[in-house]
Amino acid sequence: MGKVNVCLKRSYITVTILIAILSALLLAVTLFLHGHVHKHEEIDTMLPGIFSTYGITIIPLILAIIGVYGACKEKKWALILFVVGMILGSLFLITSVILGLAERPQDAEQTKRNFLQMLPLNNASQSTIDGLKEIQIQFQCCGLDQGYLDWGDNIPQSCVCSPEATNPCVEDPRNSSLSEYTMIYKEPCVPYVIAFKMMVLDTALGILLGIALLWILSVALCIFILCRLSKKDEIPVVVYTTEAKAGNYRPLADAAELA
Repeated sequence: MGKVNVCLKRSYITVTILIAILSALLLAVTLFLHGHVHKHEEIDTMLPGIFSTYGITIIPLILAIIGVYGACKEKKWALILFVVGMILGSLFLITSVILGLAERPQDAEQTKRNFLQMLPLNNASQSTIDGLKEIQIQFQCCGLDQGYLDWGDNIPQSCVCSPEATNPCVEDPRNSSLSEYTMIYKEPCVPYVIAFKMMVLDTALGILLGIALLWILSVALCIFILCRLSKKDEIPVVVYTTEAKAGNYRPLADAAELA
């Protein structure tokens, strides 16, 4: 069994410990979110994503512990298990990123359709209207598709421009329920909501890609360690000859001359 370079071993252990720390932090965040949304109305649609997050946090955490043990004790079976598990995990993350990028346009279109189904707002439920009012305040917008026109004459107070507004505002119609010369948000909310959702999606995909690259780096370092452990140290060969046993030598001077 060959001797592993100290710098190589320390680099692998450092990267693997970093993976373990990130996995533990993501696991804590997942537990918090699961507890926060467990009474949510749409919990059934969230569970597959939550369980997937559990998988990509718990499994790497266990593999990282095994990998550190294998590097410290120079156990090949532990390092091989780490390599196989991390390669499969990296392939899963990279596939998820590719699928997420491929489904990005469809996701944006589906979000738009879901919001437009709320129209006309005069017939929307009170819970839908309350949710839309919060969106209007958060994104500084009014209405869904055609701006304040979606509200008809009953423009809510959440459409009124705040003093710190950064989005464009216009004067409200004279026949609205608001007071005269009130400035309201001009733009509809759907484009802002879609842009925000795409930003969150891109951020999540970027994080997954970064984690995958970190896993690939750990796999490469682990493979180098395995190759070094599999390499046999070269031991100098000792050669014995018959001449050495017979004492093949000659005197430096004649015995008669020494007398």
